[in-house]
Amino acid sequence: MVQYAKPLARLVGEFEKLPGIGPKSAQRLAFYVLRLSDEEAQSLGDAIKEVKARIGFCKTCFNFTDQEQCDICRDARRDHGQICVVADPRDLIAMEKTGEFKGLYHVLQGVLAPMEGVGPDQLKIRELLARLRADDVKEVVLATNPNVEGDATAMYLAGLLKPLGIRVTRIAHGVPVGGDLDYADQATLIQAFEGRREM
Repeated sequence: MVQYAKPLARLVGEFEKLPGIGPKSAQRLAFYVLRLSDEEAQSLGDAIKEVKARIGFCKTCFNFTDQEQCDICRDARRDHGQICVVADPRDLIAMEKTGEFKGLYHVLQGVLAPMEGVGPDQLKIRELLARLRADDVKEVVLATNPNVEGDATAMYLAGLLKPLGIRVTRIAHGVPVGGDLDYADQATLIQAFEGRREM
């Protein structure tokens, strides 16, 4: 087993906690940080502290923002009659990159995953229903990942939303089954969006 000096071992250990970072990548990142100038290291540390201190959730859609309401929710040019429901902010960013959707979003902050203890009460479903009752929404586009949890979440939401008389659609499965929206290319997402269907 490799023996690092304690501060370096701690940094490697912290990097290993990041998603998708294994021991070798963690070591590479730690050594990269060691090579930074004091100013660059301070800037990195300050950026991490600032994002933790200033970023929160939009009070309307639950996207990340540094204000009470995110830029998308405040944009009067967007179609307030359409809401695209996504699992997390990365999916919202992936959808926005296509330039196809001109409505608003709602971020669930996860998907139904009973085996992991995530049920409807752990997601922002009540808040979505409140938005739909308060606003004149004509269509809800369900854009969860095409995997077991994403499909189960979409079916659950469709069952809740259909009785409200709102058109409920699901993005087409141009995205590979088992894939994540934030890894899909823009052309695939555009096709998936254009091919959405009634639920």
